[in-house]
Amino acid sequence: MAILTALNFFPIKSCAGIALREATLTAAGLMSEQIYDREWMVVDAQGNFMTQRTHPKMALITPRLKAETLELRAPGMLRLEIPLGLPHPDDERTLQVQVWNDTVKAYDCDETTAAWFSSFLGTPCRLVRFHPDARRIASSKWTGGVEAPTLFSDGYPVLVISEASLDDLNEKLKAQGRESLPMQRFRPNIVLGGVEAFEEDYMESFRVGNATLKPVKPCARCPIPSIDPATGEFGPDPLDILRTYRVNPKVDGGITFGMNAILLEGEGQLLHLGQEVEVNLAF
Repeated sequence: MAILTALNFFPIKSCAGIALREATLTAAGLMSEQIYDREWMVVDAQGNFMTQRTHPKMALITPRLKAETLELRAPGMLRLEIPLGLPHPDDERTLQVQVWNDTVKAYDCDETTAAWFSSFLGTPCRLVRFHPDARRIASSKWTGGVEAPTLFSDGYPVLVISEASLDDLNEKLKAQGRESLPMQRFRPNIVLGGVEAFEEDYMESFRVGNATLKPVKPCARCPIPSIDPATGEFGPDPLDILRTYRVNPKVDGGITFGMNAILLEGEGQLLHLGQEVEVNLAF
């Protein structure tokens, strides 16, 4: 029997996540306390998105949802509090920002916030928030024509990985005398237990409560799994091992681990740890 074993929520793209006991599932991804996954993003002076790929210290920025603020902590920095309430609709502090090939409207957070991020990351940057008027849709090439909204994720609202897939990788790492890696390295929103290794690759859909999700695209891996979330530094790198058995022609030979998924039905369903998951395989 498949079980929901972890829910991970990332308020700020490429910063540390929050492990949740329950979360609301929306078409745009997980939501907690009315805040969406990847609702904020760090951008450079030109408005281009920044990630751990080039700024691995972002892994050390730790968020916590409080009653009215998003609290941020980072080594050597004073605590920062960001209001959870959206700015007034007439607020003109907006920017056009770039995330991959998409240009979207975003609220520009204040100068204090920009100074905090710039100081910690050692480069001029700003924190922006996805604007309610903005619209960003996952690639219909992979969604089968379903309009799947997302915010500042790399491209899809939900990432799913099974515990067994990570166990399989860790067994291969241990066979070479290397340390096992935590699931945190791979930043999934939903973790499934009770299924076979890489069974998520072959799911037509899976159902949790009244919600149905469909895995649509293998997640091609960048260098982020090579970054230790405890130190914000590169190493050890699992991609050499993954390259021996996870090269996927469906994504032009990319190394894949996990599946990007979209919501087919069940907007607003509350997910919780330990929930049973009904899996429908594609064969």
